[in-house]
Formats: sequence, structure tokens, C-alpha cells
Amino acid sequence: MDFLQLQDKTILVVGVANRKSVAYHTGRVLAEAGARVIYSVRSEERRQQVAKLLLDSPIHVCDVERQEEIDRLRETIAAQHGTLHGLVHSIAFADYSAGWLPFHETPRPAFLQALDISCYSLMALANAFRDLLDRQQGSVVTVSISTTRMAAENYGYMAPIKAALDSTVCFLAKSFSQFSQVRFNAICPGLLKSSASAGIPGYVESYLYAERATLRKRAVQTEEVANAIAFLLSPRSSGINAQGLVIDAGMSINYFDQKLVRPGEPPG
Repeated sequence: MDFLQLQDKTILVVGVANRKSVAYHTGRVLAEAGARVIYSVRSEERRQQVAKLLLDSPIHVCDVERQEEIDRLRETIAAQHGTLHGLVHSIAFADYSAGWLPFHETPRPAFLQALDISCYSLMALANAFRDLLDRQQGSVVTVSISTTRMAAENYGYMAPIKAALDSTVCFLAKSFSQFSQVRFNAICPGLLKSSASAGIPGYVESYLYAERATLRKRAVQTEEVANAIAFLLSPRSSGINAQGLVIDAGMSINYFDQKLVRPGEPPG
């Protein structure tokens, strides 16, 4: 039974880095649901790396910092694949090469580059593919974070970047509603084990704490995020637009769990 109604739908997934990527897991779920999955990665080197994982799937190269490459990707996909039924934006980048710095010392170039790659790229891709996206059932999903209001020092300036991304989802949904029914939503996971997160200072300690804070005492799995993305891409989620779907295994309601407040003490 084709519950998700994704059979033979064409979906572009942008941002695969390796087998730990949300984008990679999402592509697998979509393929299992019968969708035709197209991938885009940032460089030829990355394309060669992930080709071993993605087998015979089409993989295109597009550096989203370059508008001419976005335009070329659109023209290539239009010629080779035609209408898109969905687009997955799974791109985030932060330059932590300067080491950990207090938020107020964030370097301007690092902040603006992160904003360009992690947020503006969604606008640029949406605009480029506006005439290729199915106007009745098209769906665009980006990957945000479970909350941008938690001022974690080690995550630093990426939380404001993700807040901008969350707002961009709403504005794109409104803007596209003037000429289509294309939907825009964000998936907002808690802390995940991914290669991207490995570059965040102190991430392992934060991840382990977040895991203890979940109601089930088990961290969110990347596969769970991919499943939710597939749902948001499908016609089964047709009433959901301009939203952020939080997947944190109940962490956001459990900060005062007794086992966290008083570790080592018996309950009661």
C-alpha cells in the first residue's frame, strides 16, 4: 500500500555529506516509498565520495554560495527530470575555525557566510525552482533545530541563523501562496549524531545531556527525522504549511526531570 503517495514522485535532496547525514537517510526513506530521488552536493569531490552510497541515483553538483551554479542546477534538472514534487534543503555550515568565542565576539564574515549557506540558500533554491515545483502538491522541507531559544554557548551564532531559517519558511509559504499551493515546512530535531555536529565544540557532552533529558532516555535517531521529512513531503501532510515540526522525544518538557536535577537520588 502506497500510504505516503510518493510512488513515482520526483524529489530533489540537497546536502548529502555521508551516511550519517539527514539528507542521506531521507533519500533512503523516499526511495523505499517509491519516489525518484535526485541529489545535489556542494562539490565534485563530495559527489565522488557519496556516489558509493547513492549507487545509481543522479547526483548533481551545486555550490549554493554561487547563484550561477544554482541556475545551472535548475536548467539541468529541468532538462533531465522535469517537474519536481518535492525539495529537501538539508544544508548548514558554520566556521568554528576561530575556536569557541562568546556570542558577542562572533566574527562578521563567519556569521554572514553561515547565513548565506544555511538560510539564504533556501530562498535561492526555492526561487530558482519555483516553475519546476508541482503547483498543486509541491512540498519543500528544510532542516532546522528543536529550539532557537535555548542559548547554548557552544552552538553560538547558529541558533540565530536557524531562527532566520524558521522565519524564512513562513515568508516563503506566504510568498508562494500568491501563485501556487506549494508548501514550506521545517523539521526541527533535537541533537543528532552527525558529522556536521561533530564540528561543534563540546557537542558530545551536550548530546549526552539531551539524551538523558528525553522522556524515553534515548536520543532522537536520524531515521526518525527522515521519516518525518518524508511525511511532510507527501500529500498526506497537505494541511501542514509554514510550520516547524519538532522531533525531540519529549526533551523540551523534561528539563526538570528529577534524574537531571538530583542525579543519583532514588525517585520519589
